[in-house]
Order: sequence, then C-alpha cells, then structure tokens
Amino acid sequence: MAETTKRVLLAAPRGYCAGVDRAVVTVEKALDLYGAPVYVRKEIVHNKHVVTTLQQRGAIFVDETDEVPEGATVVFSAHGVAPVVHEEARALSLRTIDATCPLVTKVHREAVRFADSDFDILLIGHEGHEEVVGTAGEAPEHIQLVDGPDDVDNVTVRDPEKVVWLSQTTLSVDETMETVRRLRERFPKLQDPPSDDICYATQNRQLAVKQMAADCDLMIVVGSRNSSNSVRLVEVALEHGTRAGHLVDYADEIDESWLDGVSTVGVTSGASVPEILVRGVLDYLAARGFEDVRPVVAAEESLMFALPNEIRRDLKAAGMSDKMRHDGSFAETSALR
Repeated sequence: MAETTKRVLLAAPRGYCAGVDRAVVTVEKALDLYGAPVYVRKEIVHNKHVVTTLQQRGAIFVDETDEVPEGATVVFSAHGVAPVVHEEARALSLRTIDATCPLVTKVHREAVRFADSDFDILLIGHEGHEEVVGTAGEAPEHIQLVDGPDDVDNVTVRDPEKVVWLSQTTLSVDETMETVRRLRERFPKLQDPPSDDICYATQNRQLAVKQMAADCDLMIVVGSRNSSNSVRLVEVALEHGTRAGHLVDYADEIDESWLDGVSTVGVTSGASVPEILVRGVLDYLAARGFEDVRPVVAAEESLMFALPNEIRRDLKAAGMSDKMRHDGSFAETSALR
C-alpha cells in the first residue's frame, strides 16, 4: 500500500505584527544609539527567543521601574504601562522610550475618554496580563476586569445606562464576543468601543487557523506560553476541528510521537514570533517526510508603525539617512527576522 501523502498547511499571515516589529526594532536601535546596557521594563514582547537574543546584545530586562539605575535608558514594552509607571520613571530621571503598540495606546485613550464621561468600563481580558494592568491603570476607579464569559455574573455597575466594554487586544475573537453577548444580556444599554479593540493581527491569525483547522490532524503553533495570542491559536484550532494542537517555542520541543498517523500538519505562529523559528519547524517536518508545504492565505497585511518619537529624533541627530530610518521602522534588516 502506498504511503499516505504527508503535507503541511502553512498559515498566512503569521508571526510578527506591526506592533511587535516596532517594539523589537526600538530596542535594537536604542542599543545602537546609546550603547549597552539598555533596560527594558518587562519582556519587550512575549517570546523567549526574542528576549534571549536582545539580552545577548546588551538589553537588561527588569520587572519593575525601580530596578533601573537612576538616569539610565528604559524601554517600555509593547504591552503598555499605567501612568504611575511614567511617574516612577520621572522620579528616577530615566530616559524613557515608549514602545507600546499603537493599538494598545488606542485602548488606553478610550479608557481615559470613557472614564472622563463617568462610565463604568468593563475590561475584557486576563487577570495579571501586562496589557490589562496597563489599561486598568489609566482609570482604576472606573475599570473592572471581566475574565471571560464565566466572569460576567460577578460584574456590578453603578448605572446600567452608562456602561461600555473594552478588551485586551490579543484575545480570542469568538470568546470575547460571547463575553460581550452575556454582558449585554445583563446590561442592554452596554456600549461598544468606538472601534474594534482586538488587534487586526490577532484576528487575521485566528482567521487563518479557522480556515485550515478542519483539514489538519495536528496543529503546531510556534510561540511562547506567556503569549496570549499564541495560546489562543491552539485553542482556536481545537475548537474548529483539528484533532491535536501544541504550542512550541522551538522545533526541538516537538515530540515525534505527535506525528504518528498524521497526514496533514498545520503550522502557524503567534504575533511575537520571528519567522526563523517557523522555518526551524518546517525543516523538522520536512526531515520526517512533510515536504509538501501549501500556504493558506486568510488576509494580506501591509500595516507598519513608525518608531517611537524619541528613537526617530535621535536617529536623525545621529545623521542616519531617511531610508535607513525607514527600513528600521519595520525591521527588514533585523537579526531577529
């Protein structure tokens, strides 16, 4: 009997989103401009390989602002920080570079605006996640966390006529909409945010997985375990028909027994994952007979974000050409690509 055809369905888009790209290049350019060490508050993005690579270049990652020496340079991560963190940095005379993803900044601004209008803000997200901590810190007296559909019954508001929901940007689209549906059952006047809070990249990566999941015996998602959007991709695959799904940082974490009886493997990666790690997984699979790689294209992405103002200003002062600054804004020359 002929051997079963082995193939790989490769999701597109996958990997780095514009906000991650911007944050990683921000640290790289800060090291180029100011020299090591450059301090980074929290992980710049939730990816083990990225953090390790930047550490090797001279980045020092800290959990709290007071771990940064007075007068040093500190980069705030892509997940954003609360206003109190900016105050802490000023008290230590730190040079600050804010690498918060612009889409997270949008949610911060929405929180401030609705708080100024005295709304109760229901923030859908995961307790303790850095993005949630930063957003909640914008208006702590007005914001309460709703950690998924099962948490809806715990919500209390002052005035059911003045309630709005916002969300962490990296959640499962389906689960978030289910949470909103349940909230609206309790609070019919619940307002939606002025624009979608779940980021385009999170939605596009989930959409690609949904399109390929039913055709996959196994889904391998490249990403770190503290990456919310990567974890969600495994969940989405299983919810939409994939028999088994696993999250790995590196190809050598794959258990070869996962491939037993498998003819189609789906491969994708979270929004903070450099493509080199995906290539490692594809090489691993090719060496085991999965050489037929077929792309599954769910969306085209062209969004790019400019580097933070502080970096662009100092690159200009250092005499870098416009083209060099432009290339840097989307990391095409990055060693982490």
